[in-house]
Amino acid sequence: MLLNAMKKPGGGFRTYDEMVADKIPLRYSGVWTASACTPCDENSQGNPFAVYMYALFMPEVEVDVKTGKVKVDKFTIVADVGKLANKLVVDGQIWGGLVQGIGLALTEDFEDLKKHTSLIGCGLPFCKDAPDEMPIIYVQTPRPNGPHGAAGVGEAPLTSPHAAIINAIFQCMRCACQAPAGAARKSAGGDQGKSRKVVPGSRPEGTNLLPPPDGGGGLFDIPTGPVFHSYFER
Repeated sequence: MLLNAMKKPGGGFRTYDEMVADKIPLRYSGVWTASACTPCDENSQGNPFAVYMYALFMPEVEVDVKTGKVKVDKFTIVADVGKLANKLVVDGQIWGGLVQGIGLALTEDFEDLKKHTSLIGCGLPFCKDAPDEMPIIYVQTPRPNGPHGAAGVGEAPLTSPHAAIINAIFQCMRCACQAPAGAARKSAGGDQGKSRKVVPGSRPEGTNLLPPPDGGGGLFDIPTGPVFHSYFER
């Protein structure tokens, strides 16, 4: 709209001073939406993007209940990022996102401006923090509005791998919450110094991995609780 207003009848464009002299408005506002998109309404509902990507995260973690140390042993991802134009590039993008998620969940911290002043100080994950097994399962659903049926891949692998890791840790540790407080303390006390491991679709023997009847909170009342708490304070 501004460019149209600046155009001269005989060709060329008006200068700022000419616009002012001709009393032509200097400011214009408008809305542009891609043909495949719709703007969001007052409830933030709509279809603002032409293509979307989807991912499912399945980390397998091992927790030392004595030291609180957490290790990601394996990280499987199911990714639907449309048709793959260059699998090697997409593989690298996804692996990089997963390792970033491991750092966000386990090592990174940016709150102390005196301590966290370098990549190392902020807890940048190292090669040893990344598991050797990071299988990618692709579900290639062509996107009509994507180039050659592709979607994007930059955002998907870093949407929630860190949340999935924290959930896996919770699944490892919460089993002691399934018994009454006294029994939980006794059970957890016998596990000190041992590691617990949980993989997707499995559960620690003798537990149902359901939330405690009182809605939670018991996790921090048992001997393993401080381990979980210290993990969040790293």
